[in-house]
Amino acid sequence: MVVRNNGALTLEVSDVSGQKRVRASDVEPDTLVGDFIRGAVERMGLPRSSTSGEPFTYHARLEREGRHLNAAERVGEALRPSDRIVLHPNVDAGARGPQD
Repeated sequence: MVVRNNGALTLEVSDVSGQKRVRASDVEPDTLVGDFIRGAVERMGLPRSSTSGEPFTYHARLEREGRHLNAAERVGEALRPSDRIVLHPNVDAGARGPQD
């Protein structure tokens, strides 16, 4: 992550496999982590549901601390320069898929 003069951040984000990586530029520090995750999932073209049709919810893991970020945290408060974010899916058990 790089902090720009105007306060915006550039973040490195990957999927859990490490095969898909993006650099998200100009992320405002007051952006909610949940909003950032949704945008990154869309930009990376990650699947929205499992092969059986159950919807995924993506979570962000902050490698430096070995913890999952809370969707309500602010990017500028939770992250530091050089942090890496890894997105991983969680199946919403009991949820209905998009075909329902």
